[in-house]
Amino acid sequence: MVDVEVYRKRLERLEELLSELSEYAEKGSIIIVEGKRDVLSLKKLGIDGHFELATRHPLLNFSEKIARQSRDIVVLTDWDRRGDLLASKLTEYFGNLAINPELQIRHKLKLITQKEIKDVESLYTYVSKLRALTGAYTDSDLY
Repeated sequence: MVDVEVYRKRLERLEELLSELSEYAEKGSIIIVEGKRDVLSLKKLGIDGHFELATRHPLLNFSEKIARQSRDIVVLTDWDRRGDLLASKLTEYFGNLAINPELQIRHKLKLITQKEIKDVESLYTYVSKLRALTGAYTDSDLY
């Protein structure tokens, strides 16, 4: 027996985090992800912001380039071993440049989805699945 209430609460918490992420995007923050599929997943979830791919350049150069843009930074790497390492390195490099990136959204996503998914790329599919299980469809789920 599937406990719909558990999924409903999880979906609620995810929607809150996505809303928070969307607010950062609207303010012009830079959202750092690992790959193109992460960007696609977030865009399907309605987050249309300034995305940067952390896996395209040497990390130190990448951090310095991002830091020069003088914008808020959201680190949203995957929550697998590689993503954790990447987030840690980025935090260290940004810290050396006196920048404190937003990491809470990533941390909370990791806690909420830990047993189910481990990457940003799967977020859209996971949220869609939760919406279907709870009957909480949105217009974008119907297409």
